[in-house]
Amino acid sequence: MATTRVLIVDDEILVRSGLGLIVGSAPDLEVVGDCSGGQAEEDVRRLRPHVVLLDIRMPDLDGISVLRRLRALPEPPAVAMLTTFDTDEYIGTALKAGAAGFLLKDTAPEQLVHAVRVLAAGGNILSPTVTRTVIGGYVDGGGPDADATALARTLTGRELDVLALLGEGLSNAEIADRLFLGTGTVKDHISAILGKLGTVNRVQAAVVAHRAGLVKPQPRDSA
Repeated sequence: MATTRVLIVDDEILVRSGLGLIVGSAPDLEVVGDCSGGQAEEDVRRLRPHVVLLDIRMPDLDGISVLRRLRALPEPPAVAMLTTFDTDEYIGTALKAGAAGFLLKDTAPEQLVHAVRVLAAGGNILSPTVTRTVIGGYVDGGGPDADATALARTLTGRELDVLALLGEGLSNAEIADRLFLGTGTVKDHISAILGKLGTVNRVQAAVVAHRAGLVKPQPRDSA
């Protein structure tokens, strides 16, 4: 089994250590280093990780600036943003800068390991929890957006079905199960959707789904 190399970037040493212990516990994942934002670009060039877990807010160099630098590298790693905030004003900027997804820092250990594996395989992190708390909070509340609605009209009926479920945070396998399709067919639909919407990844497509009113706002947890 190929080993996925992971770099953790956060300004808090305890957070880096905790995430490193969780990720490093998986036999197919190797934490090759951890650092603060100012050291990230140098460490990525030197250590060549496949996946970077990047804090979205850091005092020395903010996560958005680090993300842009990493995405500009010749062979950029997949980058998921770490956040403790239900809604963060940096979310929209991170989406446009090419973030491969978002993870709340209190994500369950098994979900964190799964997320890293998805990123390493070229996927994007869009769990239902993150969709509701982060992306949902970022886009819900203003009613359908005219531009997003117009983009959605370029899709076929089946592509709209797939986009709506993608917006709920379902994986390809879960979408396939819900729509009685093969996972390969779902993957083809998502590729077509990204092309028609002009989006870089499924995270951005999910935002379009929310803005077009294809996803019903989820109630906040009362706990």
